[in-house]
Amino acid sequence: MVTLKPGIFAGFDNIVCGFSTIIDEGAEAPYFFNQSLSVGDDETKVLSNRKRWLESLGIDPLNCATQKQVHGDTIRFITEGGMKGESDAMITDKPGIAILISSADCPAIFVYDKRQKLVAGIHSGWRGTSQKIVTKTINTMKNGMGCKAKDLFCYIAPSISQMNYEVGEEVAELFDERYLIPRGEKFLLNVPRANYDMLIQAGIPKTNIQLSKLCSYKYGNLLHSYRRAGAKSGRASGIIALKSL
Repeated sequence: MVTLKPGIFAGFDNIVCGFSTIIDEGAEAPYFFNQSLSVGDDETKVLSNRKRWLESLGIDPLNCATQKQVHGDTIRFITEGGMKGESDAMITDKPGIAILISSADCPAIFVYDKRQKLVAGIHSGWRGTSQKIVTKTINTMKNGMGCKAKDLFCYIAPSISQMNYEVGEEVAELFDERYLIPRGEKFLLNVPRANYDMLIQAGIPKTNIQLSKLCSYKYGNLLHSYRRAGAKSGRASGIIALKSL
């Protein structure tokens, strides 16, 4: 299997962070190395995929926290693995507990506080972005958990690029024009950049942020994309965890 590992966390030996791809021995169309139970794939195969992938990163699957992502702005603080209900962001300070974010175009954002030793995982599609879930998560960490912006390091995982993400006026009107390129009666929306800007506006230094340039739609030999594959698209998993030392 092939896992993408962000360089932004490379200097921290107490962090595990990775983002899955479609590449795995025996992966088959249409779902390939799918990590989600909600797309119609065989449950046994999905759980096997997720178990093997997590274990390859040194994570016990029982210590992996998941959520039913609903494109909202609910944030949960978690202390153990398992399904945590409906939300789109999770935060933990418990070593060994992994936060899993599912993605097939939507930005998955991972945050680490080097002083407070907290990690967060955020799912931020256009709905979550319009509701500023990234801003709300960072504010929760700053105001409720003593985090300071200068101590936060962030990774925005592969997601759909602006040139491949066409939306209607009803979506476009929710965003500042800086994130839009008109195309006929439609617009091209830059969701990754909107999330990046929220991190900057929260005071996080540019040098502390890694924004992946990989487009999930474009790189069909590497990444899942709902826009490209439709209902038969699998899902990637991104995880972040404090190592259990």
